[in-house]
Amino acid sequence: MLTAFTHARLLDPAKERDEIGVLLVEGGKIAAIGPDVAPPDSARIIDCTGLCLAPGLVDMRVAVGEPGEEQRETILSASRAAAAGGITAFAMLPNTSPVLDDIAGLEFIARRAREAKLVKIFAYGAVTKGAAGRDLAEMGLLAEAGAVGFTDGVHAIGDALTMRRALSYAKGFGKVLVQHPEEASLAAGGQMNEGEIATRLGLAGIPRAAEIIMLERDLRLVALTGGRYHAAHLSTAEGVELIRVAKSEGLRVTCDVAPPYFALTEVDVGDYRTFAKLSPPLRTDDDRRAIIAGLADFTIDAIASDHAPQDQDAKRVPFAAAAPGVVGLETLLPIALELYHKGEIGLLDLLARMTVIPAGILGLPMGRLKIGAAADLMVFDLNRPWVIDSGAFCSKSKNSPFDKRPVLGKVLMTMVDGRIVYQSEETLHAGAY
Repeated sequence: MLTAFTHARLLDPAKERDEIGVLLVEGGKIAAIGPDVAPPDSARIIDCTGLCLAPGLVDMRVAVGEPGEEQRETILSASRAAAAGGITAFAMLPNTSPVLDDIAGLEFIARRAREAKLVKIFAYGAVTKGAAGRDLAEMGLLAEAGAVGFTDGVHAIGDALTMRRALSYAKGFGKVLVQHPEEASLAAGGQMNEGEIATRLGLAGIPRAAEIIMLERDLRLVALTGGRYHAAHLSTAEGVELIRVAKSEGLRVTCDVAPPYFALTEVDVGDYRTFAKLSPPLRTDDDRRAIIAGLADFTIDAIASDHAPQDQDAKRVPFAAAAPGVVGLETLLPIALELYHKGEIGLLDLLARMTVIPAGILGLPMGRLKIGAAADLMVFDLNRPWVIDSGAFCSKSKNSPFDKRPVLGKVLMTMVDGRIVYQSEETLHAGAY
């Protein structure tokens, strides 16, 4: 069936396109796009008057419980949540049970994604066996099996020699190595950012130096090996500056940040709110502002959801016993759009951080509106006000620090390969199709 999105505000960061026009979808691919495209009489018309049409989001950091902890999240529930958030593709961390450190694990994820028939799911291979930080996994075999990169996910690679070897091997396979930049011995036992608030709450702190020291070490190893390195979820001003300098020196370095680190601070821990317990922890307002500045000047390449579902048993406990992490698939776009609505960053630049740039880091041919490309799209209302309700999430877990937060910008439809995989209960326009 031929589908025509008409009167849409077409947004494509890859081409710096921002114009009103028509996009045609045929055979699961984009057939035509532009202000002068006329939809054929036989086309199904979707009227997007007043709405934005953009590439589907590409989320490069998602944790899923399956296999092993399906009570937290399954591939199906994560796919539904991603589709509801305008995400058409995501990269899954290897921290499952068992860890994705062999070909069988990657094949399992690919098979379950095909069965879900919703969004496109890719997987990282673990850097080390069992993500234990010691013996390297069979990185070559994992690369051949489709791993989009290598990471030990929520665990930092603490041993310098292991990290050096991993950077060298990943370079040989043309893959990026993604690090959780935190010096484990400094962070051990910590519950939130080290400082006055932690002291007042009687909680053990995680110093900002834990991130800074690990980044400093890793960047020297990148210089030594020439490998591709990606720092996940930056949280400190010094961390942003280290990446900025590394890029100026020509190192093959990229990084991302998750919405909590530019939308929240350590103050939001409040009265022991476990839904505001993250790894790395929420930092100071100065750090938050530095993160925003890093996004504005492209020091920070991507925005990832850092989706980390936790069930009630892991969160409805005393703060010190609670597991870190928050869900983020369904709030990625609206929280990121706060940066645009506050004038911190342009709309195309913001969308680039969640589409074409993360796709490029992972070597995926997506995240753009291009004739002949897969019709992986999202339709959203840039200015629609609504209040986040975690109880209505498609995710199995509801651990969101943004529950009840008023936001502007709502996903109304998500399409993958020309198939509508999500449609809001709110109609686009009466008689749209």
